[in-house]
Amino acid sequence: MSERIDVGDRTLHAVRRGTGEPLLLIQGMSGTHASWGEAFLSALDPAFEHVSYDHRGIGRSDPAPEPFSIGDLADDALALMDAAGMDRAHVMGISMGGMVAQELVLRAPDRVSSLTLGCTYSGGDGSAMAGPETIQKLSAGMMSGDRELAIRTGYELNVSPGFAADDANWAAFYEMATGTPASIATIMLQMQAIGVHDTLERLSSVAAPTLVVHGDADEMLPVSNAHLIAGAIPDARVEILEGVGHMFWWERPEESAALLREHALGG
Repeated sequence: MSERIDVGDRTLHAVRRGTGEPLLLIQGMSGTHASWGEAFLSALDPAFEHVSYDHRGIGRSDPAPEPFSIGDLADDALALMDAAGMDRAHVMGISMGGMVAQELVLRAPDRVSSLTLGCTYSGGDGSAMAGPETIQKLSAGMMSGDRELAIRTGYELNVSPGFAADDANWAAFYEMATGTPASIATIMLQMQAIGVHDTLERLSSVAAPTLVVHGDADEMLPVSNAHLIAGAIPDARVEILEGVGHMFWWERPEESAALLREHALGG
């Protein structure tokens, strides 16, 4: 069920579906509610009542003309939980959404039943972002003015080479990317927010049961970030998916959903 949810002075587009314990899904840079993919969401439906949404300025949510921080996006997520009647929920955030989830659990630890952090980044000493070649390719695609090139470049950098080599996988990604587009201006604001994100020294206070998931073929955020984050959060569990790129839930939807179910529900 699609909803328009008021969060302070703006409205976010959200989709609620499934049956079971509450789960908040937080997407990454340029991602929308559609970026989770039907295969992954369908695998969650029997176990969770899950809410996915478009960040401010993205997809069908209200525009975001002013700069914002990762903390601001965490405040949006908490306000969305309030409006959706989610007093407490399992939280999964991937990439930039994982940064938002880190700030959310640090600001409101009593609201998070379990935490799943996927292909994300903490900032701080030892953290690593995409290399210069990857950034150059991504930027060239985004700024080319050629939507087809921009989408294809993003696809090839966000999935593993093996997955991208199978032409059968392209159609679903293209349909998702063109069906709910993201504005370049907002993506640039997201990049600014990511650039100053740093939670590493605060992660030792996270008490929620935490799972860290990462593909070892991730070009966007190196897999070393997973080990850094898992080492900073007490008793965190880390799962490394071999041969998988940044969008691990897109490449391995059933396995990713199973990891989340096992972590959050114990089975």
